[in-house]
Amino acid sequence: MDEQFKIRSYGYGELALLYFPNSTKSSASTQFGRWVKQNEKLKNQLCEQGYRPRKKILTPSQVKVIVDCFGEP
Repeated sequence: MDEQFKIRSYGYGELALLYFPNSTKSSASTQFGRWVKQNEKLKNQLCEQGYRPRKKILTPSQVKVIVDCFGEP
């Protein structure tokens, strides 16, 4: 049975791995970062929520913004 995705704090690499489960943590983080960098609207919304590049922990509100943009992993 699949577990439902829960909005909570996630490590950046942890969330990236949920979107790229067949990748290493490093590769997943790199690709996830590309997705974020290419989406200007998402970057602005994340910044409004206090996100800064190189942050290791994403808050629940930041995770919600990401999921609203990309869908659940």
